[in-house]
Amino acid sequence: MKFVAFERAKQGTGASRRLRHTGRTPGIVYGGTVEPSLIELDHNALWHALKKEAFHSSILDMELNGKSNQVLLRDVQMHPYKPLVLHIDFQRVDANTKLHMKVPLHYSGEENSPAIKDKSLVNHIVTELEISCLPKDLPEFIAVDLSKLTKGASLHLKDITLPKGVTAVTHGKTNPVLVAAVAPAGEEEAAPAAEAAPAADAKAAPAKAAPAKAPAKK
Repeated sequence: MKFVAFERAKQGTGASRRLRHTGRTPGIVYGGTVEPSLIELDHNALWHALKKEAFHSSILDMELNGKSNQVLLRDVQMHPYKPLVLHIDFQRVDANTKLHMKVPLHYSGEENSPAIKDKSLVNHIVTELEISCLPKDLPEFIAVDLSKLTKGASLHLKDITLPKGVTAVTHGKTNPVLVAAVAPAGEEEAAPAAEAAPAADAKAAPAKAAPAKAPAKK
């Protein structure tokens, strides 16, 4: 994705507030071997770009002073209740330095899985995955096929194939669960109830009456 940024001459709270009143968003670009650059962007164009998934998870081409710079979106500060971007941060990309990024997981095939046919509930526990890779290997998303997911089964990180050159960053969790297929709540409750019923019936069954004694002979 491409976007245009402009140099920002002034900084500070007052200058940023005046900039926002003119329909611009203040920002900064840092990283690499050069000093950080203060920038400003058109707010409306930025607002629409932020709605696109690729703007958050892929390498962006930023045009600044007629030159193209490869950057990553690193931080966005939003107004607490207004549809307003207060500030935005970008990081320059070095082709030889590995990136740490969160990329979305795109699940597919769920509707054709045995789990859905058995009326299971499929829970997407993880929707994005933190990865490490060189810029050239950065995927926009990671595709995960759920067409073989069965009732009661879980899909773990080691069950999926990551793109070439990409490794997952799990922060100590060796093999986290990504997806779980569980039985509906009513079905889970019915099973223990069915098991308990015979025991309850046994306790409730009346004791057999003792045989009547024959009257004593006079």
